Amino acid sequence: MLALLELLQAGGTRTVGELAGRLGVDERTVRRYVTHLTDLDIPVRSVRGRYGGYRLAPGYRIPPLMLTDDEAVAVLLGLLANHGADRSTASARAADSATAKLRRVLPARLTARLDALLDTVEFTAAARPYVTVENTVLLRLAEATHEHRPVAIDYTDRNGRPSERTVHPYGLADHSGRWYLTGQDSNSAELRRFRVDRITAVTTLPGTFTPPTGFEPAAHLLSALATAPYRHEVSIRVQGTLTQVRPLLPATIATIHEIDSPPADTRPWVRVRIRAERLDWIPPVLAGLNRPFVIEHPDTLNDAVRALADRLTAAADGSS
Repeated sequence: MLALLELLQAGGTRTVGELAGRLGVDERTVRRYVTHLTDLDIPVRSVRGRYGGYRLAPGYRIPPLMLTDDEAVAVLLGLLANHGADRSTASARAADSATAKLRRVLPARLTARLDALLDTVEFTAAARPYVTVENTVLLRLAEATHEHRPVAIDYTDRNGRPSERTVHPYGLADHSGRWYLTGQDSNSAELRRFRVDRITAVTTLPGTFTPPTGFEPAAHLLSALATAPYRHEVSIRVQGTLTQVRPLLPATIATIHEIDSPPADTRPWVRVRIRAERLDWIPPVLAGLNRPFVIEHPDTLNDAVRALADRLTAAADGSS
């Protein structure tokens, strides 16, 4: 009976003959199993006609879920990965509840191995911890994005100022533990990005819209983060090709473009632009490139690079 349920959970309509063949029983036994499932309030529906058979009714309730050992462990490790989330939120409490349920039904041999992992592993405090969003907000935004429906949102910006906005949602993206919504803001008629954890309410509005063709939320988000306004505008020429330099500098902190080589230099060069609130972290990054570079501006970055060089030289000489 459980094997029948697992087949039906795969979706679609299954004929009695197909189910009988997969289970290795006769068709009468299949019908008896279906009766047992319906007696347990599992919503198995009978489909009449030439291509009829049985299927699970969608949306009634989540039927018992059957996982292999590897699937159960993978789900459990995924839940444990969000250990840094705020445990007071509804989604975090749901994750804790799901974790407890899964651990109760794991075979003893897997439970022992998992306990060994949890006893030996240590979680570092991420520089940018996972930010929990409410499931209802995220799911409603996803539904509106999929159906191309406008939404009204209550939003609080990074300065704590609340506002009400109408947005045409183009896409959702998760970056570094934070969810972002990208869409056209009707207040400014501009393409904007909104932190989903700062959205406190979502209302789906009537009507539909047409999103831009080929819009890629993740690519747009990375580009926007790299070009956001900051205190310092840094420009650096680096010797190398795009293919060589791009992997060394994340797209979230730098934009890179090919440029003409200096006179009498046949080697390729690229221009790196970085926007930063502070300059102190950039000299170690430049040193890590292990490539010739020229700082175009600001001049204060040259001073920071010299200071790093002096510290490294002093360390190499054994000086304090």
